[in-house]
Amino acid sequence: MQDKIYLENVSKVFPGEREIEALSNVSFSVKENEFLCVLGPSGCGKTTLLNIIAGLETATSGKILVDGKEVSKPGADRGVIFQSYALFPWKTVLGNIEFGPKLRGVSKKERRELAMKYIKSMGLSGFENAYPKELSGGMKQRVAIARVYINDPTVMLMDEPFANLDAQTRSIMQEELIDIWRKFRKTVFFVTHNIEEAVYLADRIVIMTCRPGKVKEIVDVKSLLPSNRYSTEGKLSAEFIGLARKVWDSIKEEIKTI
Repeated sequence: MQDKIYLENVSKVFPGEREIEALSNVSFSVKENEFLCVLGPSGCGKTTLLNIIAGLETATSGKILVDGKEVSKPGADRGVIFQSYALFPWKTVLGNIEFGPKLRGVSKKERRELAMKYIKSMGLSGFENAYPKELSGGMKQRVAIARVYINDPTVMLMDEPFANLDAQTRSIMQEELIDIWRKFRKTVFFVTHNIEEAVYLADRIVIMTCRPGKVKEIVDVKSLLPSNRYSTEGKLSAEFIGLARKVWDSIKEEIKTI
């Protein structure tokens, strides 16, 4: 499987009166159609790394390639989903999801058909004319995910998208995200603080050190857990719980050094 995202010695320093070194010589790759999660202590540069891949920030040094091309700015090949939903409050569910194709000049008929396809896929049927203020947190995030997917990026960059949800809704959204990922097969770069979430979702987990963020280790979840890990039984299995504990122990070592 070929590399979709490739990072080589990526470092980031925020200048100022008190210079902050956020990332130091980060190197790893993400395979095509892989679901990769990034975990680490608060302030280790996870979101900064995602923003650099998105082209929203520039690395101080190092190289970032997507499909073999160096990243220098945002691009349609990379869709970003934020923790804060970032929906237009004055637009309906349909209007929010149609926004990208409308900007690209897609005809009204075609973009409406596309939007309805994703509304159905995300379980939003019947809410086409609802405004964000009328939706639950989980529904808002479904709209945010649909709004990115409709633009057909090859890479999904997700920055703690479920952090604002209650535990039950978060669990449901994790299941729905896996279903969507299996259906549409995108490369996913997913930042989270939640260890169980990472073990549940990821093919591999990149564990970062405390600041400046470096790659401490990469855990190959796919090879360590049984194929039923997406089920309730899988999440309660000794293998799942043991791997989550191992990941926590690795992160706890870093937290103790802060």
